[in-house]
Amino acid sequence: MTFFQELTQNLKRNIRDYGMYIALFVIFLIFTFATDGMFISSRNISNLLSQMGYIAVLAIGMTLVIVIRHIDLSVGFLAGFLGAVAAIALTQWGFPVWAAIPMVLIFGVGAGLITALMVANFGIPAFVATLAGWLIYRGALLQVTLKTGTIIIPNPSFNALGNGYVPDLPLPNFLPGLHKVTLLVGVLAAVLMVISSISSRKKKIEYDFDVSSRNMFIISLVFMIILIGAITYVLAGYNGLSWTAVIVLGVTLIYHFLTTQTFLGRHIYAVGGNPEAAELSGISVNKITYIVFGSMGMLSALSGMLYASRLQSATTTAGTLFELDAIAAAYVGGVSSAGGVGKVTGSLIGAIVMVSLTNGMNLMGIDISTQYIVRGAVLVAAVVFDVATRKRGI
Repeated sequence: MTFFQELTQNLKRNIRDYGMYIALFVIFLIFTFATDGMFISSRNISNLLSQMGYIAVLAIGMTLVIVIRHIDLSVGFLAGFLGAVAAIALTQWGFPVWAAIPMVLIFGVGAGLITALMVANFGIPAFVATLAGWLIYRGALLQVTLKTGTIIIPNPSFNALGNGYVPDLPLPNFLPGLHKVTLLVGVLAAVLMVISSISSRKKKIEYDFDVSSRNMFIISLVFMIILIGAITYVLAGYNGLSWTAVIVLGVTLIYHFLTTQTFLGRHIYAVGGNPEAAELSGISVNKITYIVFGSMGMLSALSGMLYASRLQSATTTAGTLFELDAIAAAYVGGVSSAGGVGKVTGSLIGAIVMVSLTNGMNLMGIDISTQYIVRGAVLVAAVVFDVATRKRGI
């Protein structure tokens, strides 16, 4: 078999995993040429990653909700409301940042558990239960911002979450013009990726699983190293890694580990694949429902605080359409509407795809009405792709 034949077969066999990366590459390529390179500039890429932070966090939580065959429409205004609660805690209640953030995260978990109670114990469809939450949190947001309309957050530590950057090493004569800490993080990420990939391949070989040839494996590693290196270099050319990007990467790594390396993750996908069979095998579907919705509530709180810190204020419109952006990012990232399929890393890529579309079209001066149409078309294409690959058994 020739190299190109093997490459074609490998792409066909793993089209669900590669499709989103191909789409992201095409989007970057189109906007780079359409904006004369402005889209791929260090400043714009840095801003793009900061812009997608609050959506990516929601998309990661939404992925698990969809995996277990549910949906959560309340997350947008829950994020907006809890962002306002954080603003009130900092400005009116006198809470320090280190106390306000955990408190709001706990509130988020509580809100998610209330939703889980209605779904798991009362048997209310998640669509209806979370639609009620959408209305309740929308009203709650309007109530807490009723007097001022906008709650200004003057706390620099909190606002750094959405606007600050990781400090650099004090080495002005070493690699001038580049953020050294970002370069170091990029090198570490590449090394860890290589080690993880080699370890995963060895385990598959031990259990007689199908793996790609050594040449294909090496080529894929080289491609990923080049990709990580390019992203790292672009970010290092501006202010380096933002705290938003660090938080999103941290959340992604934690949830990736939980879903791929723990019993909890296997139970979540078992429930999504077949809830009845999972229950018969000893897995508590209700318990998994509580965990997933509690997690979704916590990530909604984190998303709301990231958004509030980026704006340096809490507004009456915070959270508007966040839930739809999160659902779209999850589907574009490869989650299946049938349940049981989807990766948190894919949802991160899906969030970057959706935000890249908006960012690129803004740079091109395309009006907002056309932007909505394009984003809707991309979502439809993602769902059609999901249905088509499931029918073919990919």
